Amino acid sequence: MTLKIEPQQSDGRSILRLIGRIGAEHLEELKAQITAATPPVVLDLTEVVILDVDAVRFLVSAERQGIEVSNSSPYIREWMNRIRGSKS
Repeated sequence: MTLKIEPQQSDGRSILRLIGRIGAEHLEELKAQITAATPPVVLDLTEVVILDVDAVRFLVSAERQGIEVSNSSPYIREWMNRIRGSKS
């Protein structure tokens, strides 16, 4: 399974709905989509089924840059919190 990115607009926000698997090989395209989107940007992870450590690090970095990461599963959020804590 690969990553599908569905751009949407809602309430003045650019929502990038991510579907499938996020791996390191998808991050350049995801960065390009974020750059092309009109702020504020939201990454909707409702349909993300699996991701690798590079993708989790990317999500942590994105949040630090003001990008909202929404609808992540509890395991993804916990992984993000662990990575965030390990850099302190």
